[in-house]
Amino acid sequence: MDPSNSQAPQETKLHFLDYWRIIRIRKTVILAVFLLVVITATLVTFILPESFSSMARIKVERDRSDIADLSGQPMMGSYDPYFIQTEFEVIQSEIVLGKVIEALNLNEKWGKKYNGSQRFTTTETMGLLKRQMDLRPVRNTSLIEIRVFSDNPDEAALLANEIAKTYQSYRLDQRRKFGLEGIKSLEDTFNDYEAKVKAAQDRVEDLRVKLKIPDAIVSENLPTVLLSAETLRHIEGLRIEGEAEYVKQKALLDQLLSLELTNLTQTIPAIGVQDNQLNEYLQASALVDQKLISLQKDLGPEHTEVRKALAQQEDLRQKIHDRTLGIMTGLSAKVTATGMSLAALSNAVAKAQDSDIEQANKSRPYFEAKRDLEELVRFSQILQTKIAMEKTDLQLPKTSMVEVIDTAKPGARPVRPNKPLNIALGVIIGLVVGVGLAFFIEYLDTSVKTIDDVEKALGSPVLGVIPQNVGVLLHEGAESPHAEAYRVLRTNLLFSRKDDKLNTVAVVSAGAGEGKSTTVFNLAAVFAQSGQRVIVVDSDLRRPTLHKMLRVTNNIGLTNYLLKQNTLEEVIQTTSLPTLDFMASGKLPSSSLGILSSAQMRDLIHELKQHYDFVFFDSPPVMGVSDASILASEVDMTVQVIQYRRYPQPMNIRAKQMIEKVGGNLAGIVLNNINMSQDESYYYYSGYYHEYYSHNEDEQDQQAAATVKNGSEDKPKLDIKQKY
Repeated sequence: MDPSNSQAPQETKLHFLDYWRIIRIRKTVILAVFLLVVITATLVTFILPESFSSMARIKVERDRSDIADLSGQPMMGSYDPYFIQTEFEVIQSEIVLGKVIEALNLNEKWGKKYNGSQRFTTTETMGLLKRQMDLRPVRNTSLIEIRVFSDNPDEAALLANEIAKTYQSYRLDQRRKFGLEGIKSLEDTFNDYEAKVKAAQDRVEDLRVKLKIPDAIVSENLPTVLLSAETLRHIEGLRIEGEAEYVKQKALLDQLLSLELTNLTQTIPAIGVQDNQLNEYLQASALVDQKLISLQKDLGPEHTEVRKALAQQEDLRQKIHDRTLGIMTGLSAKVTATGMSLAALSNAVAKAQDSDIEQANKSRPYFEAKRDLEELVRFSQILQTKIAMEKTDLQLPKTSMVEVIDTAKPGARPVRPNKPLNIALGVIIGLVVGVGLAFFIEYLDTSVKTIDDVEKALGSPVLGVIPQNVGVLLHEGAESPHAEAYRVLRTNLLFSRKDDKLNTVAVVSAGAGEGKSTTVFNLAAVFAQSGQRVIVVDSDLRRPTLHKMLRVTNNIGLTNYLLKQNTLEEVIQTTSLPTLDFMASGKLPSSSLGILSSAQMRDLIHELKQHYDFVFFDSPPVMGVSDASILASEVDMTVQVIQYRRYPQPMNIRAKQMIEKVGGNLAGIVLNNINMSQDESYYYYSGYYHEYYSHNEDEQDQQAAATVKNGSEDKPKLDIKQKY
């Protein structure tokens, strides 16, 4: 298998039980940190000096007057969302605190109290006072809480009240100062305008004399005209009426002149020209005409009466003619007179208008200067009124801008340190820090923790899980509670074989101390207990261990056979288990470090395969020397032992890659030294048979006690002898 194709470690989501497992495993760290934090918090709480607190509450408003000013308008200020915060800074400023320090002589008092009788500077005292102050707004109100802390309750109350009083005085002084400065500014402006008024008056008087403005119009605001607007409108109305009458009469005259004299006599009365004399003549002429017609009919044309009537008729016609001519002459004269009157009226109006325009142009500079003077006088009067208003407003009673609502009282008991709170916080913080540190250590710990870690990181199956405190099964007996774990390992190893002829197994590990020697020996014992012919070869030539488990000598063994110093029968030893044989490592000469890669070693493996059902090799650590890699390439199968929470995963991955790189057949992984009591995730692997075998052990103990009582106890014996 190509090591480059090995799957990369994948992140796994932690279950609730995983968190609980971490807490149980790291409980020592958690408890140590928890106790350290709680004890430290408790000691600090009781060591810190006690501090008393006093609080004064003040009501803070924006500047405004109780009474409306002289203009009648209330003084309303705009909303300022930063007003309270601004006042916080003012209260903590040198303007206020400096006066408090001066009034209470804090430089001297606190110098004696805190500075070894050496006087504090104002800056130092103010810094100390700020640290003892706490300003807070009361939610949804205009109230400010001034809280002061001190080891003396009377001093705390005195400071809180003095700060509130000083701030109140400061606000009143500021209001009065700003009012006086505003009045002074208005008075300066008023004096400037008074000078401008005096200069404007002199200019107006000079223009009046220079332009010879009549006294009659001096009091006027505009130049006096010959024709007033009312007179001009009246005259203009007369002119328009006269012009209309003239047009009417002229049209009538033109109409009459266009008629014959005979028709003219009849038309004049019809068109509305009333003349009594003409009307009498016309009436008389009509009567004479009627009389003449009657006489001519009765008397004939030559009768005297007829002739007399004709003469009378002719006379009346002459009179009508003369009267008509007179009316026409009079009408013509009237039209002429009306036209002349209209022309004279128009000329008079035009002359008066020209005179008015001339007079206005002449006096315009005077009236402009006079108008400027009036503007200056009016604004000067406004300034004078405003000054009077401000002086009056300054004397009016004001709504208290800063009102002390609650005065500070000496505290009955200390408020600092808050012992219950501090200890409770110490407990909480201790737990949080302890658990957090435990999880941080767990995060930094990259060693193998779960079966999933192994299978995902190494891509190989876990064949068995071995609990802690496992001894040699030959000493513990076949019914040992730990034997079942190796029987599970044996079963999984058998099922992992692809061929029944694969019967040589090397047990390796990444580093030293992972329990591979115990694992290989107990695994071989389990195989032997099942009736199979098994041999264990201690091929860890540099640090052999198996002979110590069997309590035999290591003088003769594998190295002696490979160096052809002894025969195979001479180096193989038997054990108390008839089906289990053992080959020690023997003494390793310094000149024979590469002996495992020799042809003699390969021949040995081949020969052992023929004589035994299974051959197990205990090898040195893969990461330490090359012997393990060589051995892995020679045997049929390799089993890698990984100790729980010992070495980081990259080291185990590297060991697996080295096995595969030399062509070794990695059958699977054995997790060793698992603490079943702390890690519940492994309980289902071995918990059941632990309980089962524990129950059987109790029964066996009872039987053994009975045997001892009867004097028939058989003592187990381990018989190790040479096989020649």
